[in-house]
Amino acid sequence: MEKTYITTAIPYVNGNPHLGHAMDYLLADVLRRYMMLQGKEVRLQAGTDEHGSKIFKKAAELNIPIRDFVDNNSKKFQDFIHSLGVEYTDFVRTTDADHERRCQAIWEKLSDHIYKDKYEGWYCEGCEGFVTDKEHAENDGICPDHKKPYIKLSEENYYLRIADFKDQIRDAIENDVMKITPTFRKKEFLNLLKDMPDVSISRPKEQVEWGIPVPGDESQVMYVWIDALSNYITVLGYPEKDISADWPADTQIVGKDILRFHAGIWPAMLLGLGLPLPKNLLAHGFITVNGEKMSKSIGNVIDPVDILSKHGIMPFRYYFLRHASTTEDSDFTWDKYEASYNELANDLGNLVQRLATLCKKNEVAGTKGELKADADFDGRMSKYEFNFAFDIVWAQIQNLNKRIDEEKPWALAKTEPEKAKDALVSLVQDLLNINERLAIFLPETAAKIAGIFETEQITPPETPLFPKA
Repeated sequence: MEKTYITTAIPYVNGNPHLGHAMDYLLADVLRRYMMLQGKEVRLQAGTDEHGSKIFKKAAELNIPIRDFVDNNSKKFQDFIHSLGVEYTDFVRTTDADHERRCQAIWEKLSDHIYKDKYEGWYCEGCEGFVTDKEHAENDGICPDHKKPYIKLSEENYYLRIADFKDQIRDAIENDVMKITPTFRKKEFLNLLKDMPDVSISRPKEQVEWGIPVPGDESQVMYVWIDALSNYITVLGYPEKDISADWPADTQIVGKDILRFHAGIWPAMLLGLGLPLPKNLLAHGFITVNGEKMSKSIGNVIDPVDILSKHGIMPFRYYFLRHASTTEDSDFTWDKYEASYNELANDLGNLVQRLATLCKKNEVAGTKGELKADADFDGRMSKYEFNFAFDIVWAQIQNLNKRIDEEKPWALAKTEPEKAKDALVSLVQDLLNINERLAIFLPETAAKIAGIFETEQITPPETPLFPKA
Protein backbone atom coordinates (compact mmCIF):
# COMPACT_ATOMS: atom_id res chain seq x y z
CA MET A 1 0.00 0.00 0.00
CA GLU A 2 1.33 3.43 -0.97
CA LYS A 3 2.17 5.63 2.03
CA THR A 4 1.51 9.34 2.42
CA TYR A 5 2.73 11.68 5.17
CA ILE A 6 0.86 14.94 5.91
CA THR A 7 2.00 17.47 8.52
CA THR A 8 0.47 20.42 10.34
CA ALA A 9 2.38 23.33 11.88
CA ILE A 10 2.74 22.89 15.63
CA PRO A 11 1.15 25.80 17.54
CA TYR A 12 2.88 27.71 20.30
CA VAL A 13 1.01 26.87 23.51
CA ASN A 14 1.15 30.19 25.33
CA GLY A 15 -2.51 30.78 24.39
CA ASN A 16 -5.70 29.09 23.26
CA PRO A 17 -6.45 27.55 19.84
CA HIS A 18 -7.65 30.06 17.23
CA LEU A 19 -9.24 29.89 13.78
CA GLY A 20 -5.87 29.75 12.03
CA HIS A 21 -5.10 26.53 13.88
CA ALA A 22 -8.53 25.19 12.91
CA MET A 23 -7.73 25.76 9.22
CA ASP A 24 -4.45 23.81 9.55
CA TYR A 25 -6.26 20.82 11.03
CA LEU A 26 -9.32 20.89 8.76
CA LEU A 27 -7.29 21.09 5.55
CA ALA A 28 -5.01 18.30 6.72
CA ASP A 29 -8.00 16.14 7.63
CA VAL A 30 -9.67 16.68 4.24
CA LEU A 31 -6.45 15.70 2.48
CA ARG A 32 -6.04 12.66 4.76
CA ARG A 33 -9.57 11.41 4.06
CA TYR A 34 -9.15 12.00 0.32
CA MET A 35 -5.88 10.05 0.24
CA MET A 36 -7.47 7.22 2.22
CA LEU A 37 -10.34 7.14 -0.28
CA GLN A 38 -7.68 6.54 -2.92
CA GLY A 39 -6.47 3.51 -1.00
CA LYS A 40 -3.36 5.09 0.51
CA GLU A 41 -1.98 4.55 4.00
CA VAL A 42 -1.86 8.02 5.55
CA ARG A 43 0.22 9.30 8.43
CA LEU A 44 -0.94 12.65 9.85
CA GLN A 45 1.19 14.55 12.35
CA ALA A 46 0.08 17.17 14.87
CA GLY A 47 1.77 18.54 17.97
CA THR A 48 2.59 21.46 20.23
CA ASP A 49 5.57 23.85 20.48
CA GLU A 50 6.26 24.27 24.21
CA HIS A 51 9.61 26.00 24.80
CA GLY A 52 10.63 29.66 24.86
CA SER A 53 10.47 32.78 26.97
CA LYS A 54 6.83 33.68 26.26
CA ILE A 55 5.63 30.37 27.68
CA PHE A 56 7.97 30.63 30.65
CA LYS A 57 6.82 34.19 31.42
CA LYS A 58 3.14 33.31 31.01
CA ALA A 59 3.40 30.40 33.44
CA ALA A 60 5.20 32.63 35.95
CA GLU A 61 2.59 35.37 35.52
CA LEU A 62 -0.18 32.85 36.28
CA ASN A 63 1.86 31.34 39.13
CA ILE A 64 1.60 27.86 37.56
CA PRO A 65 4.53 25.42 37.46
CA ILE A 66 5.88 25.46 33.91
CA ARG A 67 5.39 21.73 33.36
CA ASP A 68 1.74 21.93 34.49
CA PHE A 69 1.21 24.95 32.23
CA VAL A 70 2.47 23.23 29.06
CA ASP A 71 0.71 19.96 29.96
CA ASN A 72 -2.62 21.76 30.32
CA ASN A 73 -2.22 23.82 27.17
CA SER A 74 -1.06 20.90 25.07
CA LYS A 75 -4.17 18.99 26.15
CA LYS A 76 -6.30 21.98 25.11
CA PHE A 77 -4.98 21.65 21.58
CA GLN A 78 -5.43 17.89 21.51
CA ASP A 79 -9.04 18.30 22.67
CA PHE A 80 -9.58 21.07 20.11
CA ILE A 81 -8.33 18.88 17.26
CA HIS A 82 -10.73 16.11 18.29
CA SER A 83 -13.59 18.63 18.57
CA LEU A 84 -13.16 19.37 14.84
CA GLY A 85 -13.67 15.74 13.88
CA VAL A 86 -9.99 15.52 12.91
CA GLU A 87 -8.02 12.30 13.42
CA TYR A 88 -4.21 12.29 13.56
CA THR A 89 -1.87 9.31 13.75
CA ASP A 90 1.02 11.04 15.55
CA PHE A 91 1.19 13.79 18.16
CA VAL A 92 4.52 15.31 19.16
CA ARG A 93 5.31 17.65 22.04
CA THR A 94 8.60 19.54 21.94
CA THR A 95 9.03 18.86 25.68
CA ASP A 96 8.93 15.09 25.07
CA ALA A 97 12.22 13.47 26.12
CA ASP A 98 12.46 11.68 22.76
CA HIS A 99 12.06 14.93 20.83
CA GLU A 100 14.60 16.80 22.96
CA ARG A 101 17.20 14.04 22.59
CA ARG A 102 16.65 13.81 18.84
CA CYS A 103 16.93 17.60 18.44
CA GLN A 104 20.32 17.55 20.11
CA ALA A 105 21.43 14.80 17.72
CA ILE A 106 20.16 16.87 14.77
CA TRP A 107 22.13 19.89 16.04
CA GLU A 108 25.30 17.82 16.09
CA LYS A 109 24.63 16.52 12.56
CA LEU A 110 24.29 20.13 11.38
CA SER A 111 27.47 21.27 13.15
CA ASP A 112 29.39 21.89 9.90
CA HIS A 113 26.81 24.55 9.03
CA ILE A 114 26.58 26.15 12.49
CA TYR A 115 28.77 28.97 13.78
CA LYS A 116 28.76 31.30 16.79
CA ASP A 117 28.66 35.05 16.36
CA LYS A 118 27.70 38.21 18.17
CA TYR A 119 24.45 39.78 17.06
CA GLU A 120 23.27 43.32 17.52
CA GLY A 121 19.91 44.23 16.10
CA TRP A 122 16.17 44.43 16.45
CA TYR A 123 14.04 41.86 18.28
CA CYS A 124 10.30 41.42 18.84
CA GLU A 125 9.37 39.78 22.14
CA GLY A 126 5.92 38.85 20.84
CA CYS A 127 7.28 37.07 17.75
CA GLU A 128 10.32 35.86 19.68
CA GLY A 129 12.25 36.73 16.56
CA PHE A 130 14.85 39.08 15.12
CA VAL A 131 14.15 41.39 12.17
CA THR A 132 16.51 43.05 9.73
CA ASP A 133 17.22 46.80 9.68
CA LYS A 134 15.17 46.91 6.48
CA GLU A 135 12.11 45.33 8.15
CA HIS A 136 12.57 47.62 11.16
CA ALA A 137 12.54 50.68 8.89
CA GLU A 138 9.62 49.48 6.76
CA ASN A 139 7.51 48.98 9.89
CA ASP A 140 8.56 52.28 11.50
CA GLY A 141 10.19 50.39 14.36
CA ILE A 142 6.94 48.73 15.47
CA CYS A 143 5.99 45.07 15.01
CA PRO A 144 2.89 45.03 12.75
CA ASP A 145 1.50 41.93 14.46
CA HIS A 146 2.01 42.88 18.10
CA LYS A 147 1.89 46.69 17.80
CA LYS A 148 4.91 47.03 20.09
CA PRO A 149 8.29 48.66 19.41
CA TYR A 150 11.19 46.39 18.48
CA ILE A 151 13.89 46.07 21.15
CA LYS A 152 17.59 46.58 20.40
CA LEU A 153 19.49 43.48 21.52
CA SER A 154 23.14 42.58 21.62
CA GLU A 155 24.02 38.96 22.36
CA GLU A 156 26.12 36.01 21.23
CA ASN A 157 24.21 33.21 19.52
CA TYR A 158 24.72 30.22 17.26
CA TYR A 159 23.69 30.61 13.62
CA LEU A 160 22.67 28.24 10.85
CA ARG A 161 24.44 29.20 7.63
CA ILE A 162 21.48 29.53 5.25
CA ALA A 163 23.87 30.78 2.58
CA ASP A 164 25.23 27.22 2.24
CA PHE A 165 21.92 26.07 0.78
CA LYS A 166 20.30 29.03 -1.00
CA ASP A 167 21.08 27.84 -4.52
CA GLN A 168 19.72 24.34 -3.84
CA ILE A 169 16.58 25.72 -2.21
CA ARG A 170 15.98 28.12 -5.11
CA ASP A 171 16.41 25.35 -7.67
CA ALA A 172 14.08 23.02 -5.77
CA ILE A 173 11.34 25.66 -5.60
CA GLU A 174 11.73 26.92 -9.17
CA ASN A 175 11.57 23.37 -10.53
CA ASP A 176 8.72 22.31 -8.20
CA VAL A 177 10.82 19.61 -6.55
CA MET A 178 9.45 21.32 -3.43
CA LYS A 179 6.23 22.78 -4.76
CA ILE A 180 4.68 25.82 -3.09
CA THR A 181 0.91 26.37 -3.37
CA PRO A 182 -0.49 28.85 -4.23
CA THR A 183 1.85 29.92 -7.03
CA PHE A 184 1.90 33.59 -6.03
CA ARG A 185 3.34 32.57 -2.63
CA LYS A 186 6.11 30.76 -4.48
CA LYS A 187 7.00 33.97 -6.32
CA GLU A 188 6.85 35.99 -3.09
CA PHE A 189 9.20 33.62 -1.31
CA LEU A 190 11.73 33.44 -4.13
CA ASN A 191 12.03 37.23 -3.84
CA LEU A 192 12.54 36.92 -0.07
CA LEU A 193 15.12 34.18 -0.48
CA LYS A 194 17.54 36.53 -2.26
CA ASP A 195 18.13 38.55 0.93
CA MET A 196 17.47 35.81 3.48
CA PRO A 197 20.17 36.05 6.17
CA ASP A 198 21.74 33.29 8.23
CA VAL A 199 19.37 32.51 11.09
CA SER A 200 19.93 32.57 14.85
CA ILE A 201 19.25 29.11 16.28
CA SER A 202 20.08 29.69 19.94
CA ARG A 203 19.59 32.18 22.76
CA PRO A 204 21.67 32.76 25.90
CA LYS A 205 20.30 30.71 28.80
CA GLU A 206 20.25 33.88 30.92
CA GLN A 207 17.68 35.28 28.45
CA VAL A 208 15.69 32.10 27.76
CA GLU A 209 16.01 29.37 30.37
CA TRP A 210 13.11 27.18 29.20
CA GLY A 211 14.52 25.29 26.24
CA ILE A 212 16.64 22.39 25.00
CA PRO A 213 20.32 22.80 25.96
CA VAL A 214 22.74 23.29 23.08
CA PRO A 215 25.06 20.26 22.90
CA GLY A 216 28.45 21.17 24.35
CA ASP A 217 27.46 24.66 25.49
CA GLU A 218 25.47 24.93 28.72
CA SER A 219 25.27 28.71 28.38
CA GLN A 220 22.89 28.44 25.38
CA VAL A 221 19.51 26.86 24.67
CA MET A 222 18.09 26.03 21.27
CA TYR A 223 15.93 28.68 19.67
CA VAL A 224 12.64 27.79 18.02
CA TRP A 225 13.88 26.76 14.57
CA ILE A 226 15.76 23.54 15.22
CA ASP A 227 13.58 22.75 18.21
CA ALA A 228 10.18 23.25 16.57
CA LEU A 229 10.82 22.54 12.87
CA SER A 230 12.55 19.25 13.63
CA ASN A 231 9.29 17.85 15.01
CA TYR A 232 8.24 16.70 11.54
CA ILE A 233 11.02 14.12 11.52
CA THR A 234 11.65 13.51 15.24
CA VAL A 235 8.05 12.25 15.50
CA LEU A 236 9.05 9.63 12.90
CA GLY A 237 12.03 8.60 15.04
CA TYR A 238 14.82 10.50 13.25
CA PRO A 239 17.79 10.27 13.55
CA GLU A 240 17.60 7.02 15.53
CA LYS A 241 15.39 5.32 12.93
CA ASP A 242 15.38 5.05 9.15
CA ILE A 243 12.45 7.28 8.14
CA SER A 244 12.61 6.72 4.38
CA ALA A 245 9.28 4.83 4.41
CA ASP A 246 7.51 8.06 5.48
CA TRP A 247 9.81 10.93 4.52
CA PRO A 248 9.71 13.14 2.48
CA ALA A 249 6.31 14.45 3.49
CA ASP A 250 3.80 14.50 0.67
CA THR A 251 2.22 17.74 1.97
CA GLN A 252 3.16 20.16 4.76
CA ILE A 253 0.32 22.52 5.66
CA VAL A 254 1.20 25.94 7.10
CA GLY A 255 -0.29 29.39 7.51
CA LYS A 256 0.98 31.98 5.03
CA ASP A 257 2.75 33.86 7.84
CA ILE A 258 5.15 30.98 8.54
CA LEU A 259 5.72 29.88 4.95
CA ARG A 260 9.10 31.61 4.78
CA PHE A 261 10.40 29.53 7.68
CA HIS A 262 9.14 26.31 6.10
CA ALA A 263 10.39 27.23 2.62
CA GLY A 264 13.75 28.63 3.78
CA ILE A 265 15.03 27.53 7.18
CA TRP A 266 13.46 24.06 7.16
CA PRO A 267 14.84 23.07 3.73
CA ALA A 268 18.27 24.34 4.79
CA MET A 269 18.12 22.03 7.81
CA LEU A 270 17.01 19.07 5.69
CA LEU A 271 19.73 19.65 3.11
CA GLY A 272 22.31 19.91 5.90
CA LEU A 273 21.10 16.55 7.21
CA GLY A 274 21.19 14.97 3.75
CA LEU A 275 17.42 14.41 3.75
CA PRO A 276 15.04 15.02 0.82
CA LEU A 277 12.81 18.09 0.81
CA PRO A 278 9.04 17.87 1.30
CA LYS A 279 7.16 17.43 -1.97
CA ASN A 280 4.54 20.13 -1.33
CA LEU A 281 4.11 23.15 0.92
CA LEU A 282 0.49 24.30 1.14
CA ALA A 283 0.11 27.82 2.56
CA HIS A 284 -3.41 28.80 3.60
CA GLY A 285 -4.66 32.33 4.18
CA PHE A 286 -5.98 34.10 7.27
CA ILE A 287 -9.54 34.25 8.55
CA THR A 288 -10.63 37.88 8.96
CA VAL A 289 -13.71 39.07 10.86
CA ASN A 290 -16.03 41.59 9.24
CA GLY A 291 -13.24 42.40 6.81
CA GLU A 292 -10.61 43.11 9.49
CA LYS A 293 -7.70 41.04 10.76
CA MET A 294 -8.49 39.57 14.16
CA SER A 295 -6.85 41.56 16.95
CA LYS A 296 -7.21 41.65 20.71
CA SER A 297 -6.72 45.42 20.63
CA ILE A 298 -9.64 45.83 18.18
CA GLY A 299 -11.68 43.35 20.21
CA ASN A 300 -12.84 41.32 17.21
CA VAL A 301 -11.21 37.97 18.08
CA ILE A 302 -13.68 35.11 17.67
CA ASP A 303 -13.05 31.92 19.60
CA PRO A 304 -13.56 28.85 17.38
CA VAL A 305 -15.04 27.08 20.40
CA ASP A 306 -17.86 29.65 20.40
CA ILE A 307 -18.56 28.88 16.73
CA LEU A 308 -18.50 25.14 17.40
CA SER A 309 -20.96 25.54 20.27
CA LYS A 310 -23.47 27.32 17.99
CA HIS A 311 -24.46 24.43 15.68
CA GLY A 312 -21.84 21.74 16.20
CA ILE A 313 -18.92 20.24 14.30
CA MET A 314 -20.36 19.57 10.86
CA PRO A 315 -21.74 23.10 10.22
CA PHE A 316 -18.33 24.42 11.35
CA ARG A 317 -16.54 22.17 8.88
CA TYR A 318 -19.07 23.07 6.14
CA TYR A 319 -18.47 26.80 6.50
CA PHE A 320 -14.70 26.75 6.73
CA LEU A 321 -14.16 24.08 4.08
CA ARG A 322 -16.62 25.36 1.50
CA HIS A 323 -17.09 29.06 2.15
CA ALA A 324 -13.48 29.79 3.17
CA SER A 325 -10.79 29.64 0.50
CA THR A 326 -8.11 27.01 0.88
CA THR A 327 -5.32 29.42 -0.07
CA GLU A 328 -6.66 33.00 0.10
CA ASP A 329 -7.77 35.11 3.07
CA SER A 330 -11.44 34.59 3.93
CA ASP A 331 -13.91 36.59 5.96
CA PHE A 332 -16.13 35.37 8.78
CA THR A 333 -19.27 37.05 10.05
CA TRP A 334 -22.04 35.57 12.15
CA ASP A 335 -24.57 36.51 9.45
CA LYS A 336 -22.59 34.54 6.87
CA TYR A 337 -22.34 31.64 9.28
CA GLU A 338 -26.09 31.54 9.88
CA ALA A 339 -26.75 31.73 6.12
CA SER A 340 -24.31 28.86 5.62
CA TYR A 341 -26.11 26.76 8.25
CA ASN A 342 -29.49 27.39 6.62
CA GLU A 343 -28.00 26.42 3.25
CA LEU A 344 -26.80 23.16 4.80
CA ALA A 345 -30.22 22.50 6.30
CA ASN A 346 -32.13 23.39 3.10
CA ASP A 347 -29.93 21.65 0.53
CA LEU A 348 -28.78 18.54 2.36
CA GLY A 349 -31.01 18.22 5.42
CA ASN A 350 -34.22 18.55 3.41
CA LEU A 351 -32.94 16.23 0.68
CA VAL A 352 -32.28 13.44 3.19
CA GLN A 353 -35.62 13.92 4.95
CA ARG A 354 -37.68 14.07 1.72
CA LEU A 355 -35.97 11.15 0.04
CA ALA A 356 -36.08 8.90 3.11
CA THR A 357 -39.78 9.68 3.64
CA LEU A 358 -40.62 8.87 0.00
CA CYS A 359 -38.63 5.64 0.18
CA LYS A 360 -40.45 4.50 3.29
CA LYS A 361 -43.88 5.25 1.78
CA ASN A 362 -42.98 3.32 -1.37
CA GLU A 363 -41.15 0.50 0.43
CA VAL A 364 -37.84 1.12 -1.30
CA ALA A 365 -34.97 -0.93 0.13
CA GLY A 366 -31.56 0.54 0.80
CA THR A 367 -28.36 -0.07 -1.16
CA LYS A 368 -24.64 0.69 -0.97
CA GLY A 369 -22.71 3.66 -2.32
CA GLU A 370 -20.12 3.37 -5.05
CA LEU A 371 -17.18 5.69 -5.64
CA LYS A 372 -17.29 6.75 -9.27
CA ALA A 373 -14.53 8.55 -11.16
CA ASP A 374 -14.79 12.34 -11.18
CA ALA A 375 -11.93 14.02 -13.03
CA ASP A 376 -13.09 17.55 -12.14
CA PHE A 377 -13.15 16.72 -8.43
CA ASP A 378 -9.77 14.98 -8.51
CA GLY A 379 -8.30 17.86 -10.49
CA ARG A 380 -9.37 20.38 -7.86
CA MET A 381 -8.10 18.21 -5.01
CA SER A 382 -4.72 17.67 -6.68
CA LYS A 383 -4.30 21.46 -6.89
CA TYR A 384 -5.30 21.88 -3.22
CA GLU A 385 -8.47 23.73 -4.21
CA PHE A 386 -10.50 21.99 -1.53
CA ASN A 387 -13.25 24.60 -1.39
CA PHE A 388 -13.84 24.28 -5.14
CA ALA A 389 -13.84 20.47 -4.85
CA PHE A 390 -16.50 20.82 -2.14
CA ASP A 391 -18.48 23.07 -4.51
CA ILE A 392 -18.56 20.20 -7.01
CA VAL A 393 -19.99 17.85 -4.38
CA TRP A 394 -22.53 20.47 -3.36
CA ALA A 395 -23.67 21.10 -6.92
CA GLN A 396 -24.40 17.38 -7.18
CA ILE A 397 -26.49 17.55 -4.01
CA GLN A 398 -28.41 20.53 -5.38
CA ASN A 399 -28.99 18.67 -8.66
CA LEU A 400 -30.54 15.77 -6.75
CA ASN A 401 -32.99 18.19 -5.16
CA LYS A 402 -33.91 19.47 -8.63
CA ARG A 403 -34.39 15.92 -9.91
CA ILE A 404 -36.86 15.12 -7.13
CA ASP A 405 -38.85 18.24 -8.01
CA GLU A 406 -38.76 17.41 -11.73
CA GLU A 407 -39.46 13.67 -11.51
CA LYS A 408 -42.16 14.02 -8.80
CA PRO A 409 -41.97 10.41 -7.56
CA TRP A 410 -44.90 11.06 -5.17
CA ALA A 411 -47.17 11.80 -8.14
CA LEU A 412 -45.75 8.96 -10.23
CA ALA A 413 -46.49 6.51 -7.42
CA LYS A 414 -50.23 7.07 -7.88
CA THR A 415 -50.25 5.88 -11.51
CA GLU A 416 -47.04 3.92 -12.09
CA PRO A 417 -45.76 2.65 -8.71
CA GLU A 418 -42.94 0.53 -10.20
CA LYS A 419 -41.57 3.50 -12.16
CA ALA A 420 -41.76 5.57 -8.98
CA LYS A 421 -39.77 2.91 -7.16
CA ASP A 422 -37.15 2.83 -9.91
CA ALA A 423 -36.85 6.62 -9.78
CA LEU A 424 -36.35 6.53 -5.99
CA VAL A 425 -33.79 3.74 -6.20
CA SER A 426 -31.83 5.81 -8.74
CA LEU A 427 -31.99 8.89 -6.49
CA VAL A 428 -30.84 6.92 -3.44
CA GLN A 429 -27.98 5.35 -5.38
CA ASP A 430 -26.83 8.74 -6.64
CA LEU A 431 -27.03 10.23 -3.15
CA LEU A 432 -24.92 7.42 -1.73
CA ASN A 433 -22.39 7.81 -4.53
CA ILE A 434 -22.12 11.52 -3.71
CA ASN A 435 -21.90 10.57 -0.04
CA GLU A 436 -18.58 8.78 -0.66
CA ARG A 437 -16.95 12.14 -1.35
CA LEU A 438 -19.08 14.12 1.08
CA ALA A 439 -17.45 12.01 3.81
CA ILE A 440 -14.15 13.76 3.07
CA PHE A 441 -15.63 17.06 4.24
CA LEU A 442 -18.52 16.10 6.56
CA PRO A 443 -17.64 12.64 7.92
CA GLU A 444 -20.21 12.55 10.73
CA THR A 445 -23.04 13.65 8.42
CA ALA A 446 -21.97 11.16 5.73
CA ALA A 447 -22.03 8.36 8.30
CA LYS A 448 -25.60 9.29 9.27
CA ILE A 449 -26.69 9.33 5.61
CA ALA A 450 -25.13 5.90 5.08
CA GLY A 451 -26.92 4.67 8.19
CA ILE A 452 -30.29 5.81 6.78
CA PHE A 453 -29.99 4.61 3.17
CA GLU A 454 -27.65 1.62 3.37
CA THR A 455 -30.19 -0.46 5.30
CA GLU A 456 -32.82 -2.98 4.22
CA GLN A 457 -35.64 -0.73 5.34
CA ILE A 458 -35.12 2.98 4.76
CA THR A 459 -36.56 5.07 7.60
CA PRO A 460 -36.37 8.87 7.82
CA PRO A 461 -34.50 10.25 10.85
CA GLU A 462 -36.70 11.19 13.79
CA THR A 463 -35.07 14.61 13.88
CA PRO A 464 -33.64 16.52 10.86
CA LEU A 465 -29.90 16.29 10.30
CA PHE A 466 -29.78 20.07 10.63
CA PRO A 467 -32.75 21.53 12.51
CA LYS A 468 -33.61 25.04 11.31
CA ALA A 469 -32.02 27.72 13.44
